[in-house]
Amino acid sequence: MNSSVIVFPGSNCDRDVATALTKLQFKNKMVWHKDTDLPKSDLIVIPGGFSYGDYLRSGAIAAKSNILKEVIKAAKSGCLILGICNGFQILIETGLLQGALLRNKNLKFISKDVHCKVINNNNNFCKNYKKENIINLNIAHNERNYFTKDDHLKELEDKELIAFKYCDQNGLINENTNPNGSLNNIAGILNNKKNILGMMPHPERMIDNLVSNSDGIELFTSILN
Repeated sequence: MNSSVIVFPGSNCDRDVATALTKLQFKNKMVWHKDTDLPKSDLIVIPGGFSYGDYLRSGAIAAKSNILKEVIKAAKSGCLILGICNGFQILIETGLLQGALLRNKNLKFISKDVHCKVINNNNNFCKNYKKENIINLNIAHNERNYFTKDDHLKELEDKELIAFKYCDQNGLINENTNPNGSLNNIAGILNNKKNILGMMPHPERMIDNLVSNSDGIELFTSILN
């Protein structure tokens, strides 16, 4: 399967994603933000980091880059798009996903491992997880407090477009298991066609038991299968 990782000034998780993809036998290419052509891709990943130093608003400048025009075209044609952390912000800024990512509720940068529950697995990103699986992923962000309007929240729930929610090790979902104030503990959402996933946690950091754990592998193998 062919994959592309988009690289911006300030990206800092692009190599981590590339390593994960290569390890899992994707044929990956790195694509610079000024490029105007995308390689043939079955999967496009917009990685985490601080694109353009988070000036103006996180993801706002990156969303106007040359290559994002091609990413939007690819998304509309059905290509799988994965936005992680800052990549999630960029997807929202482009309009490919709805909602907003606000400052963390404690107004501080958060970097730690968190538990997430798989809410829906009927999509190409989560199908190798069992529904309600509890997985351990890493977060590192300042502005990933997801918010959306009531009608869109209802749509997310009714159409099974919520992929992950923050929880504790036993799967409990409440305010105490919410690290950043995200609405209803949401950690990842899909678009209506379910070919676009935006998520705050970093699955690419959890693919090797020697350095962390392997809870992120199933996300990438879901895409492969």
